[in-house]
Amino acid sequence: MTRLTAFDPPPEQTDELVRLVGDLVGELTTTAAERPVFTADRGDDLVAGLLDVRPGRAPADLDDTLARIREVLATGVDNAAAGEMAYIPGSGLLTSALGDLIASVANRYTGLSGFSPAAVAMELGVLRWLTELFGMPERAQGLLLSGGSAANLTALVTAREIHAPEQAHLATVYVGAHAHASVRKAARIAGLTSDHIRVCASTDGLRLDPSAVEVAIKQDLADGLRPTAIVGAAGTTNTGTIDPLDELADVAAEHGVWFHVDAAYGGFFVLTDRGRERMAGIERADSITLDPHKSLFLPFGTGALLVAERDHLALAYAEDADYLRDRSEDLDALPDFSSITTELTREWRGLRLWLPLQLHGEDAFRTALDDKLDLADQAWRTLADDPNLEVLAQPDLSIVTFRVRGDDATQDELLRLVHQHGHVRLSTTVIEGRVVVRLVVLSHRTTAETVELAVSLIRTAAAEIVGG
Repeated sequence: MTRLTAFDPPPEQTDELVRLVGDLVGELTTTAAERPVFTADRGDDLVAGLLDVRPGRAPADLDDTLARIREVLATGVDNAAAGEMAYIPGSGLLTSALGDLIASVANRYTGLSGFSPAAVAMELGVLRWLTELFGMPERAQGLLLSGGSAANLTALVTAREIHAPEQAHLATVYVGAHAHASVRKAARIAGLTSDHIRVCASTDGLRLDPSAVEVAIKQDLADGLRPTAIVGAAGTTNTGTIDPLDELADVAAEHGVWFHVDAAYGGFFVLTDRGRERMAGIERADSITLDPHKSLFLPFGTGALLVAERDHLALAYAEDADYLRDRSEDLDALPDFSSITTELTREWRGLRLWLPLQLHGEDAFRTALDDKLDLADQAWRTLADDPNLEVLAQPDLSIVTFRVRGDDATQDELLRLVHQHGHVRLSTTVIEGRVVVRLVVLSHRTTAETVELAVSLIRTAAAEIVGG
């Protein structure tokens, strides 16, 4: 019989460890819907103490250790709370976390498919569901990454290899004024110079204008540059606005340019009839960024990239190594993730997506996303009727943007008053030079009651500001 090491406790100790941690997880899950977003303590004193903590030479007491974790969780902003409507949240499904627990304990390596073919196949199965959901061809390839930033970078590096090989200094990328910051960052990391990242005009101050993109491409071609990628948004972070994807796809096709859609926030709304209609053209993309940790409610750290041509990824990322000469033979149906991404060491990431989809079913996510569209529309209509507020265009998805009548400082005062309640958090952004307040309806825990509370707090604060 193999003797357990000090790092593999006997069964009774393992059971106790899992039970105690499970108690904490149970507390977090059952109280999430009622917890305030803002805790009473930001945690400044705790931070100072934690910076000085070092591991002892002997094991620490488990109860004391879990107590310290509870102290941490009692501070800061609770992104899993129902009233988190400031930023696009990752509300954190328990079923996904359970998938992570299993995957981490099993610790299967998935960078090379030959090491654990069934684990890789399970992940590839759910990735095929994604490519089919977005109408991509059979030869398409999906990837699970750490988030939208990694997905955007992977896409733009691939686009550079296809359309400007060995010529990054000549490559140009075309984005909208409301493109996510990670897109511009990705272009710079991919080797493009900042002055070759074209921020093109908008048609209504919110949507990337295809005609402006076409003008920029023609000018760059005339200047001897290499137009490389157009990046459209299927739900901007600022306002949730969807760019005219079909028209952008036309421009990309006419000029032989890569068409990438950043759908990190909005992509999974294609599960709904309204979302699919509003994102017409997304199926024509060469690549699509998605964040299951946003509109599939998974824990942070779950991003995805879909690429229409699997071979393009291999062209950008495949490398060989002498130390892998005796690896197990791979199955033709299972590509190596290490040959189509930047990663070699790679965990079994797919289980965190596969398990919740199996246990909840696709319809549960569709229903939840339809509900978020309804709640956002209801909030917009109610706020639009308030004479103290100036509400922007009806939301494409689930982000409502508005201003209290007054200057930019007035918007900050509105946030201060709303946040005093503790159970609702909003945020601001800047649209066409003006500060605008954002209300984001996306957490799976955000209900009609939550939105009604937020709207009531906003209207009360606006009346106090304008009337005062």
